Amino acid sequence: MKDKFLQIAIKAIPEKGLERSLDLGPEWFSRWRGEDPGLEFSTARIKGTLRLEKHGRDILVRGTLTGQLQLSCSRCLENYEAPVAGDFDLLLAPAPGRVSGEAEELSAADLDVDYYSGDVLDLEPIIREQIILLMPLKPLCTEECQGICPRCGAVLNLEACTCK
Repeated sequence: MKDKFLQIAIKAIPEKGLERSLDLGPEWFSRWRGEDPGLEFSTARIKGTLRLEKHGRDILVRGTLTGQLQLSCSRCLENYEAPVAGDFDLLLAPAPGRVSGEAEELSAADLDVDYYSGDVLDLEPIIREQIILLMPLKPLCTEECQGICPRCGAVLNLEACTCK
């Protein structure tokens, strides 16, 4: 089920731009679990702002996201709260007409552009992608995390290992 708040009619974006505030809680993120089981966080709360500006037929999306993700540590597997924050700028251009089936090489400038089609922008995948980009590649509860003993399974941050 799509969030109607994140569906923006292109005609509704005034010349001076359009601002939206975000407050995304556990209910918004609960949809992710069924769609992408590889996303390994249990709860989240992200707040932010979005600004949409028209530049001819292109649309510039600027955003700021801050909040907390509850992640599982890669070493000890314990859950912990990880603060996240980031800004992004994304240029959306009208989708090209026909696309050839041939492989094309992308330039560095092509990587900064995304495409839209139709009369309504769906910002949910954009926000979702930006949140994924905020996630650490290897989440650690602390840099000093000692992990788990491979023999007895003791969480070495919490207890001493009895293995020899």
